[in-house]
Amino acid sequence: MSYSLIEGYRPPGVDEMLEASGLPRPAYADLLERLERWGPEGFQTRQARADLALLNAGITFTVYADEAGTERVFPFSLVPRIVGAQEWRGIEAGLVQRVRALNLFLGDVYNEQRVLRDGVIPADIVFGSEGYNLRMVGFRPPLGVYAHIVGTDLVRDQHGRFVALEDNLRTPSGVSYVLENRTVMLRVAPDLFPEARVASVSDYPVRLRNMLNEVRPAGVSAGDVNAVILTPGAYNSAYFEHTFLAQQMGIQLVEAADLIVHDSVVYLRATSGLERVHVIYRRVDDAFLDPIAFRPDSMLGVPGLANAYRAGNVTVVNAIGTGVADDKVVFRFVPDLIRYYLGEEPIIPNVETYVGALPEDLAQIRAHLKDLVVKPANASGGYGIVIGPQASDAELAAASSAIAENPRNWIAQPLVEFSTVPTYVDGRLQPRRADLRPYVLTGETPWVLPGALTRVALKEGSYIVNSSQGGGSTDTWVLEAGDAEGVEGVEEVAAS
Repeated sequence: MSYSLIEGYRPPGVDEMLEASGLPRPAYADLLERLERWGPEGFQTRQARADLALLNAGITFTVYADEAGTERVFPFSLVPRIVGAQEWRGIEAGLVQRVRALNLFLGDVYNEQRVLRDGVIPADIVFGSEGYNLRMVGFRPPLGVYAHIVGTDLVRDQHGRFVALEDNLRTPSGVSYVLENRTVMLRVAPDLFPEARVASVSDYPVRLRNMLNEVRPAGVSAGDVNAVILTPGAYNSAYFEHTFLAQQMGIQLVEAADLIVHDSVVYLRATSGLERVHVIYRRVDDAFLDPIAFRPDSMLGVPGLANAYRAGNVTVVNAIGTGVADDKVVFRFVPDLIRYYLGEEPIIPNVETYVGALPEDLAQIRAHLKDLVVKPANASGGYGIVIGPQASDAELAAASSAIAENPRNWIAQPLVEFSTVPTYVDGRLQPRRADLRPYVLTGETPWVLPGALTRVALKEGSYIVNSSQGGGSTDTWVLEAGDAEGVEGVEEVAAS
């Protein structure tokens, strides 16, 4: 069968919809047939309805560097990304393995520090990380869980396998888009869904709320847990997500002024008086959490919170100090941490990563700068990235100077020709590069949301998928067991 929607569709490499022969993969053939029934006008009408639904829902993000205005509606493509059941099982196993090792690493570097004495990772890399927090030394949170919510960024490489680009363990964002994207799809395109074949993502808020209960302080019963979300406020880039999750879980969304600490116990200033708070899902960075313990000029934190946390009277999610484990320099050693703590080979491999802190890696970066993607170790949102093959001589020179000035703050990775997904752009389907951010919740046991945030680079030829850099998103369908796989050749990820 021929499909008018993909006439002129020319992917630059591995594509998740088309095989190398140009024929649709089995999981996408059914989807294309359904899309064809819409016709061009029907497609545009539904896309417009989807955009309006997202606008009415207030699904926006903030571009801090844009002087013309910060609020943007997150661009959305109606064509879902499809991941097969078998492949997803491999991704799930790899993510759980990764999060287990990272939690063990955090517990170790803040306590026994065996990993440093055994030379698995250089001590100066850990202690030199902006995310290493001395106030956490000698402390263990409930259940030994530091990273309760993790979003790991994956891409499918030129060999068809998913590889890890980075881990996000401090305040990972984006899950609200996963849930809202699905809601919009069900509202404006219910006829696209194959019956009872796409895994649901709707129970994430319940799972999140249960996890907050599980990591409560000692001596508090599950039925008595008072959990809140601490937000920096309405001008934060992820404020929509903060309000969305609070509403979905039925808990209070609070700012610093709503909380007070007395005798190392945190209270909420409620209309009925002070109410004790047991768990704080914080969306405020470490440095701003407590003006007494950290930055004294912070208006976003709660004075005394760090002491209340150390006293075991409140749980902070994610834990203070988790930033050391999502430092992009530490990322280079995650496969070694998996082998060290679990005695297993990594299921999901890392993209090859060079770090300026290691002399041999620094030499590679300097010798091959124009062939590498250079990233600052603790930045996010796509800011500060220099893509060597696409950079000007002036940009490369500036990057070289910055690396020479502070080698510890830079990493470099080969430019991965990662896969494209079909994306509705300018009235037709076009291939656009996309990453995948699945989410793992860890309380008593880890749980992986059977769906993910797929971010797409809407600019033709772009490798940057971040919303702040012009990226958009689409719904991610994880097929139920027994259905067709999304892309051939990925079984090796599950079996490796």
